[in-house]
Amino acid sequence: MSKETSPSGHVESDSVPGQPCCPVVELRQYTLQPGKRDVLIELFDRKFVESQEALGMRILGQFRDLGDPNHFVWLRGFRDMTSRAQGLTAFYSGPIWKANSKAANETMVDCDNVLLLRPARAGSGFSLDMANRPSIGAPEVPAGFVVATICHLGPGSEGDFVDYFEDTLEPRLRDAGASIAGYFVTEHSPNNYPALPVREGENVFAWFSRFRDQAAYERHIAALARSPGRDEVEKEMTRRLRGQPEILKLSPTRRSNLR
Repeated sequence: MSKETSPSGHVESDSVPGQPCCPVVELRQYTLQPGKRDVLIELFDRKFVESQEALGMRILGQFRDLGDPNHFVWLRGFRDMTSRAQGLTAFYSGPIWKANSKAANETMVDCDNVLLLRPARAGSGFSLDMANRPSIGAPEVPAGFVVATICHLGPGSEGDFVDYFEDTLEPRLRDAGASIAGYFVTEHSPNNYPALPVREGENVFAWFSRFRDQAAYERHIAALARSPGRDEVEKEMTRRLRGQPEILKLSPTRRSNLR
């Protein structure tokens, strides 16, 4: 298990509010010490959001995994792979991480469960206005509910699966009440910041759905179960996928942009 440590360069941001951002996205899943998730979230939301964005990265969302009390999930975006290496080098060698790394690492058991992703199509990435993120100390706002679905595919099959998602799955999901925030495939570029490992050699399709709250998500699941053609869709998913999808039920933190 490797902790987030590391080597400087400054990267300017070119994001436009409300426009699709981040051609490269990390989906990061951390296993934490028992009872330490809120400790890390408080530190993260206070110290690690603006400090990374000042170096050109985008903190897209931070979440409690409702399926595991010791699981923290977050999303970090980059302009491209080159700016990823520059931004990570600058942050992990910089003063904010150096001052707070010990406290952060003490909450962690494992932080190597990371998928490197890219939008499946032009325009299928996240469209988030960073100005909408609650400020430090702001009153609570409705958190919403986010579900990440990660499908494992065979080599070379992502193009066909993107078509299937757009033609068949996405309309069914929307009809059942989901708002699709973005959908992605594996970014196969070599990891250019090896101090932070990623899950290499995998081929995934991942989509992120938004709901008003967990009850709305449960209604969505019930609607899908009643929908015509459900059995055919399940058979087709079984044929196309390698194993069952990973489903992460995510409660956004107070300062998460994606909610």
